[in-house]
Amino acid sequence: MPSTGDARRMAVVVAGASAGGVAALTAFVGGLPVDLPAAVLVVMHLPEGGQSELAQILDRSGPLAAATARDGEPIRSGRVYVAANNRHLLVKRDHVLLSRAPKQNRARPSIDSLFRSAARWYGSHVVGVVLSGSLDDGASGLAAIASLGGAAVVQEPREASVSGMPRSALAVVPQAVVSPAARIGAVVTALLERRAEAPGEPPGFDLIRETEMLETPRSSGHGPVPGEPVALSCPDCSGGLSAIQTGPATHYLCHVGHSWSPRALAAAQQEKVEQAIWMAISMLEEPAAVFRRLAERAVGPDGALTVRHQLAAADEAMRAAGVIRKNFPELLPDAGAGTA
Repeated sequence: MPSTGDARRMAVVVAGASAGGVAALTAFVGGLPVDLPAAVLVVMHLPEGGQSELAQILDRSGPLAAATARDGEPIRSGRVYVAANNRHLLVKRDHVLLSRAPKQNRARPSIDSLFRSAARWYGSHVVGVVLSGSLDDGASGLAAIASLGGAAVVQEPREASVSGMPRSALAVVPQAVVSPAARIGAVVTALLERRAEAPGEPPGFDLIRETEMLETPRSSGHGPVPGEPVALSCPDCSGGLSAIQTGPATHYLCHVGHSWSPRALAAAQQEKVEQAIWMAISMLEEPAAVFRRLAERAVGPDGALTVRHQLAAADEAMRAAGVIRKNFPELLPDAGAGTA
């Protein structure tokens, strides 16, 4: 299969879900036909270290055999490959690749990583499906699929248990087909028939380089970073970020391979702000406690002067901590408690 992404021997369907996604995936897979002329690859965000029964659930949900993907296994039509815990699920030519590359949107497996790899290797022979979930993982990956001539399907946001991902996907791929989950199997089947001979566009440098970084994490520091540098830092490693534009979709990549969608980046940066605020409060209140203990133990002819100095230092530190607490009341666990 050529590296241009024009995979004429087979098509792939890639689907991503997060919060509320089990029911949506079950309905989607249940609507696929037994003779589907494509492989189906599924990513659902999983708690790190947890055991998932998703492959068994999907295996019972429809006519297609579903199993947790194994590294290096061939991709075959009429089968469902489910992402393994703590591994990115990728495609490379005609086989599955499981990767320990850095997290994307703080998730491994991530939806965008699967979508981008499918876009690179299968071009117009991809149908991307975004289902229930929060934030916007999958949006820029779906834009990559659409940019190379692939088809896009999004669960009806009003039906989704959590509508963040479907709405974010539609914001950057407004031409996507919108459907209830139970109808998506039929929609995908129809789209595959139309795409059998669809011409594809070759992937650009940014997509090729980013998928290389996913496929071989050791290569991340030995080549150019895609995109244009921006004045932002990665919340996970503090490295500089570059912005990558795919149609109307923007995502951010650091030199080691952490990737961020706009909403995921904003949420992660907000967490860092909260951590910094609590750290500042701790660094002020802990010395204040030390100063008070020193004042209690002051002895000798200069004891009274030492007590005054120590208590003054404690009061100054507590005043500074109070200013922070006053200006960030939403961080106080009991904010507003007991008020009328």
